[in-house]
Amino acid sequence: MPVVIGSREAGRADEAAARATAAVPGSSCSGLSNADACRRGRVILSVPFRNHAETLANLKDAFRPGQLLIDATVPLAAAVGGKATRMLGVWQGSAGQQALEMAPEGVRVVSALHTVSAASLADLSNPLEQDVLLCGDSRGDKGEAALLIERIDGLRCVDCGRLEMARITESLTALLIAVNARYKAHAGIRLTGLPDPRGSE
Repeated sequence: MPVVIGSREAGRADEAAARATAAVPGSSCSGLSNADACRRGRVILSVPFRNHAETLANLKDAFRPGQLLIDATVPLAAAVGGKATRMLGVWQGSAGQQALEMAPEGVRVVSALHTVSAASLADLSNPLEQDVLLCGDSRGDKGEAALLIERIDGLRCVDCGRLEMARITESLTALLIAVNARYKAHAGIRLTGLPDPRGSE
């Protein structure tokens, strides 16, 4: 599956795409400006919270109705110089809900990927064996997001309910940062006893 990396500067996106292609031989990865990348298809938004609102505002004209936006942003206090183990209050309730409010009408928002660390994703030598917690107001949207995310070996998606639950799943990032700092690890989340992770709303 072709992957397009977006950045405010297309040159930086090209550099990131080159690193990704080198790490995964045979992959198809290219770099574009954020707006051009957004126009290509489904979007995974993964930015520091301080850039969340600005990025969404800048992409307003690039989104199209019906497009899927997977929001992986976490409102950590580190975004404003605080501790990474503390959360910021978000007026809408969560970064995912802020994304829904700021995205153009018709854009479908799913909140996900908050408990999978970048270090774990970058370490291709170790299996992930982690769950990705999905929040969204449409079961179909969450199913589409799961099909995309589960293309990564070792990731299993779990439907955690409506988008309002993102305020809980986002906060787990701060918890895992504290745990991983204490144990010098890259631990993730794995839920047990789920016969069908996407079988309930």
